[in-house]
This record gives sequence, C-alpha cells and structure tokens, in this order.
Amino acid sequence: MSLDILGLMKKEQDSNVTEFVLLGLSSSWELQLFLFLLLLFFYVAIVLGNLLIVVTVQVHAHLLQSPMYYFLGHLSFIDLCLSCVTVPKMLGDFLQQSKSISFSGCLTQIYFLHFLGASEMFLLTVMAYDRYVAISNPLRYLTVMNPQLCLWLVLACWCGGFIHSIMQIILVIQLPFCGPNELDNFYCDVPQVIKLACMDTYVVEVLMIANSGLLSLVCFLVLLFSYAIILITLRTHFRQGQNKVLSTCASHLTVVSLIFMPCVFIYLRPFCSFSVDKIFSMFYTVITPMLNPLIYTLRNADMKTAMKKLRIKPCGIPLPC
Repeated sequence: MSLDILGLMKKEQDSNVTEFVLLGLSSSWELQLFLFLLLLFFYVAIVLGNLLIVVTVQVHAHLLQSPMYYFLGHLSFIDLCLSCVTVPKMLGDFLQQSKSISFSGCLTQIYFLHFLGASEMFLLTVMAYDRYVAISNPLRYLTVMNPQLCLWLVLACWCGGFIHSIMQIILVIQLPFCGPNELDNFYCDVPQVIKLACMDTYVVEVLMIANSGLLSLVCFLVLLFSYAIILITLRTHFRQGQNKVLSTCASHLTVVSLIFMPCVFIYLRPFCSFSVDKIFSMFYTVITPMLNPLIYTLRNADMKTAMKKLRIKPCGIPLPC
C-alpha cells in the first residue's frame, strides 16, 4: 500500500529534509563485511524456515484445521514479511559507503515495521490464550476455538496492527525536519526520527510511549499471566507429560521475552535513547524471526512428521504424500 494512497506524503514546504542518513551498526569495513555474511546467513534461514512452515501448514489440511497450527502459519508469515522490511536494506547498506533512505521510504519502513510488529504481538497473545484453553479445558477446546473464532482473532490481530501503525505514521508525518538528518540506527523507527524534528517533541514522545511502550508492556504481561495460569493448571491437575509441556512453555517464553523485552526497553523509556538501542532492535527484527521456526516447529512432533511427508515434484510444487 503506497503512502500516496494513504495520503501521508509530507508537504515539501514543511521540511528541508528529503532523506535520512543511516549510521548503521558499524563504521569499520571489516566488521561490516563480517556482519553482512552473518546476517545474510540469518536472512536465508529466516526465509527458508518460515516459508517451510507456511507451506507445510497450507498443504496439510489437518494442520490447517488445528487452531494452534493455524495461528502458527500466520506467525511464520508475519515473521517472513517482517524480516523483509529491514534486513534487505541493511544488507545492501553494508556494501555501500553512503547509507541513506528517502523520507517516503522512511515512512514506509516505519509503517510496515509497526504494522507487522504489532500484529505479531497480538497474535502471540492470542496463541497464549489458545494454549490456555487447550490445557485448562481440553474437552471443549475445539468447540471454543472453532474456525470462525480463529478467523476473527487473526483478523483482529491484523486490524490492531494496522491501527497501531497508522497512529505511528500520524505522529511522524506532522513534524517539520530542517536538519540534521542522521539516524543512529540501521533502519527508520519513530524514537530516532522524532528526535530530529526541529520543534519541541515532548507531546509526541509521550504519545509514542503511550502507543508503542504500553502496548508492548500490556501484551507482555498478558502473556506472562497466561503462561503462569497454564503452569499452575499443569501442576494442579496433570502429571503425565508435564515435563514436556513445561519445556515447551519455557521455550515459548524465551522467544516471547526476546521480542517484548527489547520493545519495552526501547519504547517505554521516556525522552532518551542510547546507541545500544539498535542492538536490542536486532532481536525482534532478525533474531526472533529466525528462532520462531526452531522453537515452534522443530520441537513439535506433528510438524516434523508433516514436513517429512512433503514431496517436491519436478514442477516444484510441494504436495503431501
């Protein structure tokens, strides 16, 4: 969706800045080359891993009809798209002396980053609720988590992400920029961009904290509460298979923490930023999209069995046995 359609293009008379310079992760050519090779490997792993999950869930009807795998397919699709927002641009910048992004390109990156990021936060919260229903009320699980409810929950996640990202764009689009134009990051994000505005941004930063910071914190607390109830339920009612479920919950919480804690650190901290912020940003833009396929599928027997059943025909279309 272009920013022209959204009507969010900046008026030229409001700003002298037409592009932003990205300082990136390092100024050392040797380190940049090493990071390029490392992140290229990560990016290939992200694309192949998440694409494999999406194809596996879509091809096998019994997985697509299961709420857990239905949500997992959407999570992998979001991770696949999220990695494409920042990583290709970052890889290209590693091989260039000048690292810059146009004003409209910066707005586009902010829009899709927050659209996909917020949608993933909402979806992870929904997945925690799904696991809570499955463990606390297994006999009515499929009745409660019926296909219609699953569809509405996913649509709600996407709509929530859309509303959140539009609010972020509105915060930035009205600001005047007259220089400097250097962003101490490898991509465009609201905290760094609003600090370059040539006006008092106190109110804008408060709105950013209320929008992004509290969203991350509330979703994180809801997730922790959900998993706490799951663990209490397991300890009280179930014994058999408890260790396996506990291990799975611990793995899920690890990935969730890698997403939410950096977001809380960056967006909930008032009126200050540090160079270390871009390192924390790597967790939810690169690390977690790569880890999600490992945590949510390779430890899952059903997914591993379904992946083994995939066959590649000469035409290149994967089909089940």
